[in-house]
Amino acid sequence: MRALPDRLVALLFALAIALTAPAFAQPAPAADPPAAAEPAAPALTGLAGALAHFLEDDFAETDTGIGEVAATADPRAATIIEALQDGRLSFSAEEKKVFYKDASGNLIDALSGAPVAAEPADLSDVRLNNRVRRALDAAIGGLSLQAREPAKRLQSAEAVFKSREGSVLPALDAAIAKETDAKIKQAMVEARAAVIINSEDASEVDKLTAIGVVRARGDQEALNLLAGLPAGSPASVQRAARDAVASMQSKLAAWATVQNAWYGLSLGSVLLLAAIGLAITFGVMGVINMAHGEMVMIGAYVTFMVQEYIRTSSPALFDYSLLIAVPIAFVVAGLIGILIEQSVIRFLYGRPLETLLATWGISLILQQAVRTAFGPTNREVGAPSWMSGTFSVGQINITYGRLWIILFTMAVFVGLLGLLRFTRMGLEMRAVTQNRSMAASMGIRTARVDALTFGLGSGIAGIAGVALSQIDNVSPNLGQGYIIDSFLVVVFGGVGNLWGTLVAALTLGIANKFLEPFAGAVLAKIAILVFIILFIQKRPRGLFALKGRAVEA
Repeated sequence: MRALPDRLVALLFALAIALTAPAFAQPAPAADPPAAAEPAAPALTGLAGALAHFLEDDFAETDTGIGEVAATADPRAATIIEALQDGRLSFSAEEKKVFYKDASGNLIDALSGAPVAAEPADLSDVRLNNRVRRALDAAIGGLSLQAREPAKRLQSAEAVFKSREGSVLPALDAAIAKETDAKIKQAMVEARAAVIINSEDASEVDKLTAIGVVRARGDQEALNLLAGLPAGSPASVQRAARDAVASMQSKLAAWATVQNAWYGLSLGSVLLLAAIGLAITFGVMGVINMAHGEMVMIGAYVTFMVQEYIRTSSPALFDYSLLIAVPIAFVVAGLIGILIEQSVIRFLYGRPLETLLATWGISLILQQAVRTAFGPTNREVGAPSWMSGTFSVGQINITYGRLWIILFTMAVFVGLLGLLRFTRMGLEMRAVTQNRSMAASMGIRTARVDALTFGLGSGIAGIAGVALSQIDNVSPNLGQGYIIDSFLVVVFGGVGNLWGTLVAALTLGIANKFLEPFAGAVLAKIAILVFIILFIQKRPRGLFALKGRAVEA
């Protein structure tokens, strides 16, 4: 029984050692701290962040990237946007870089601007759709709104008006605040109005104001904008848009009538220029000259040769090439006309059928001669700088080329009237026209008058070819397109009467242009031909018949 206490003592002693051991024990090594998380990659900003959107190969991301690239105001932004528009922007998903090709076809890193030596294996083009293309137009417009060149700023404002992208609104506001040119500023204000009308965030008051601005613009683009008003617009905005569309449609219809009248006046001036020489020849000599169109063709080819000579010898004179060609074409065509009259036509007076057949044969000979000398293909005749371009009056567009042709035609007409009224040659021509036998008995050399008259008519046809070279193809068949219309003008206006020729040419030109939208070009010409046939049945001598004993006999 004495062992039990010893065991109890031993147990107590072990327990004491266990309780006091932590105090004497060496401190345990500290546990390793938890591993720190790897630092997150810094977010890309500026141009690098904008370019990152192009790596996703997603249209929505590309759209966002376009807006961000344009907003960076980085000098390379315009280059990148233009490369995307031209299909020259690409990306590498493996290298996470965007590239573009320059004008020489070299691959350039879009971020650094440095050339790339080796093309990445996974290089892919940044894809486009219609939404992205509209965003591109807006971005390019926004980048160019503050360009130094006024024409570029105006073009940019028009691009924004058509795209109506809301992302360009801040750049547009800044450009409006700085713009000093009234015309460009108005275009920017109209572009801003287009953006607001298309915006879902704009207030009702702002949209109503914007509709007023677009309504004042009044062209077809403005009409299309208001007709396509976004769905869900307030009722007052929709009502204002409908009223504006109705008003603009009526005004545009009136302007379309004015535009057709201008086109008709332009066509009439061309017909007058081609027919005026024929009116003189037909009126004085009674000759149906089927080779008149070839005189026009000769004038056009003279213009071509003058321009070719200037291009090779004196390029600085190119703007004066038409002015130089006018007298040369008149002399060349006039001399050829006198030669034809002296060698063929003088033997056929009083024999209209033989004259018609002879001049038709001469026209074929002249066509083949030109075809042999210059070839059957069209020849290029350039337009001087002062005949290039257009300008607007209200809602009609007027080309400088057509305007100058009208002015030139009027100058030729007035000059010819002056020649017939104030010169001896004109007096003799009028005398022969009214009574050939009486003029001959008064000592007028009618044969000389006939030759000069035929030369004058041919010369005028030659300068008509100078003008027509600017609006038609210069080819051996050029004159054939105008000979029938020229005869219609002469017969309708009154044989040999210049004022009748003027009225007939303008009347037929305007009538043709008003009929074309309804009947088409071919049916319009047929309708005019039928009208002239019926008219001649009632008035065989045309609108303005010549007066004189021989004529009235």
